[in-house]
Amino acid sequence: MMIRGTLGGHRGTRIYGRLDCPSALRAIAKGGYVKHRVFFADEAAAIAAGYRPCARCLPDKYRAWKANAPAGARR
Repeated sequence: MMIRGTLGGHRGTRIYGRLDCPSALRAIAKGGYVKHRVFFADEAAAIAAGYRPCARCLPDKYRAWKANAPAGARR
């Protein structure tokens, strides 16, 4: 049995979020996104891989990331 993890991410944007994120689900429904999707066991794994939190489904974590991110990394 393969366990995907508790968080999903997008290789192109380097953003991670919940598997039920409305933005990710909308992108998947439109047919994109899936081939670029990655999964993480937890938040520490996503951060270690260089991903940032999703502003839509993890707004508090995104605000904290944005406040502490280097100026060139903020998006």
